[in-house]
Amino acid sequence: MNVTRQHSEHTDVITLERGALQERFISVRRNGTDALAIFDDFPPASGTMVAQMVFGGCGFHDAARARMAGAGWPLLWVQGDVCTGTHVAGVQAFALDGSPLRRVVLDDRVVGSFWSDADADYCLLAGILPADLTADRTIQTRSCFERIEAALQMVGMDFAHVIRTWLFLDNLLDWYDEFNAARTTFFQEHGVFNRLVPASTGIGAGNPAGAALAAGALAIRPRHNRVSIQEVSSPLQCPATKYRSSFSRAVEVGYPDRRLLIISGTASIAPEGQSMYAGDVGKQIQLTLDVVEAILKSRGMNWQNTARAVGYFRDIHDLAIFDACCRARGIPPLPLAPAHATVCRGDLLFEMELDAVAPCAPN
Repeated sequence: MNVTRQHSEHTDVITLERGALQERFISVRRNGTDALAIFDDFPPASGTMVAQMVFGGCGFHDAARARMAGAGWPLLWVQGDVCTGTHVAGVQAFALDGSPLRRVVLDDRVVGSFWSDADADYCLLAGILPADLTADRTIQTRSCFERIEAALQMVGMDFAHVIRTWLFLDNLLDWYDEFNAARTTFFQEHGVFNRLVPASTGIGAGNPAGAALAAGALAIRPRHNRVSIQEVSSPLQCPATKYRSSFSRAVEVGYPDRRLLIISGTASIAPEGQSMYAGDVGKQIQLTLDVVEAILKSRGMNWQNTARAVGYFRDIHDLAIFDACCRARGIPPLPLAPAHATVCRGDLLFEMELDAVAPCAPN
């Protein structure tokens, strides 16, 4: 595996080369006052778009699609609960070269991409919506999980193969407990707690369809027994299940030649589960970086192994504080897409998710 990194002021491209296969993680920040300029590099000059996440005003959705030649790939577009909708803060995409892709279509919408390599089959879903947008929020939550499974079944997979989810709830703070109860019920009924509980991010953000929530998921089905998938605990935080939130702090996928570490949305939470440093975004960012760094180190990795990251800011201007914190800690420029959104608790001001890739297995 060969990793190359291209960094500029507003764009990061991380390329993983494995023989004829190239995987590209593209992270873009807002540049200037033209909200649509951020879409000019999509689709990329080479490779096929697997999926894309956009963090910005829903009012730009249709024009952005037109600017991206229709964007015929899975697209998860969300506008944070606290975002005024006047800008697009960040975009993140995954592109693939060297392997054929099969699109997953649900109700005439492209919601997923399926591909394979020598080690596993993969399905990345983005933009999953409930079947009935007029139903109550609990029903929409269940429907969203059911439609994740329905999409996976189209490529011969099911929810047992899901290792990571993204869940964006409109007006999250009004009904996060209700959502958690519905998710837990679905997981119980589908035996999720008897196997791997997926890594996840849960953020307050609306969507262009006006659904109570929009979702994404990554499913992996190993092709041989040299691929392992395991939960990774956080050295500085308790399991999220201890405070009735059903996700793993991190998940690692081990391949014969590399490891993929997927760190869930992480915020300023103490080992006992309570929020820390209310009202102080700088200290919240520092603790979050401590927690993420501890997970990386526990798997023999560091910040330079980062392939992609998303930073969720209640106040998007706090991105400058995040960048300053990283510089002070000697953290190299990260391939991070910023999002202007509400975190899962009223007193939390920042959350971060991150994927990292490293060769071989740790000692």
